[in-house]
Amino acid sequence: MAKQAVLLLAHGTPETVEQIPEYLRNVVSGRPLPQHVIDEIQHRYALIGRSPLTELTMEQARLTAVSLAGSGDGVPVYVGMRNWRPYIPDVVKQMRADGVEEAAVICLAPQNSRTSVGLYRRAAQAEAGSLRIDFTDAWPRHPSLIEAFAERLRPALAKLTAEAGHAVPVLFTAHSVPTRTVQAPAPGEGGPKFWPGEGADPYAEEARHTAELVAAAVGGIAEWHFAFQSQGASGGPWIGPTVEETIDKLAEAGHKALLLQPIGFLCDHVEILYDVDIAFREYARGKGIRLERPESLNGSATLAGAIADLARQGLERLRAGA
Repeated sequence: MAKQAVLLLAHGTPETVEQIPEYLRNVVSGRPLPQHVIDEIQHRYALIGRSPLTELTMEQARLTAVSLAGSGDGVPVYVGMRNWRPYIPDVVKQMRADGVEEAAVICLAPQNSRTSVGLYRRAAQAEAGSLRIDFTDAWPRHPSLIEAFAERLRPALAKLTAEAGHAVPVLFTAHSVPTRTVQAPAPGEGGPKFWPGEGADPYAEEARHTAELVAAAVGGIAEWHFAFQSQGASGGPWIGPTVEETIDKLAEAGHKALLLQPIGFLCDHVEILYDVDIAFREYARGKGIRLERPESLNGSATLAGAIADLARQGLERLRAGA
């Protein structure tokens, strides 16, 4: 029987503020960025100290391996990052050196646009050689993923509701992407549809569907909204609505408290620790709204169960196709 393993793919993050320029070059595939953009990203990282993304992803890999071992699928679980160390090609080389012949590969971004998935897939396949790969590129509706988010949301919603003395709205978010990467022109129209239909990239619809499923799993949410966060400063327009626009509407409606849950991220990193905890919280405060968020999934055993289930499916497909 072929030696199998699991490879988890994540975005990656630098260890120090000084590494930001090199990291950003990786993110934009070497395209030049204005100095003020680099300075702003360095400022954000400095405010949060450092991003824990790498450590948390390694912990998720460990928990996934434990879950797999518990069900009789004891295989090694590797982690590769697209934009920082350990780089995906380097990890794939190590897997081959370790004698791995088949790998279930999973992107740790449940709702993935074809553009970003393509970058991860190419990075893994570039060094695969004879290593057979089963690639899971999107899993926005996995029941255990939905329950993992719901497990974090329930207590946070109960707490904020009790403190506010009344029902509070929930705002689900996912990372925005450039409009050009996900939206196809509508038939007979000169511009793109805001929510892509058939034939367009599914990212936006998948993100909203995850939010719908989490809201249904929690139950009792009086009002919920969805927005895209962390729009970039380059590449043309990015998809919305933005978090700031949504907060404006909630303030106009008289809301004084808001619970924001990112459902496009699986662990803490700069887009949560700065964008949500600092920038959005300050923006909401300026509108008279108290903004809180549930704990990120991070070391969630339920999340690890979801990843392990995806890995088992991938490993079984590889065995069946042998």
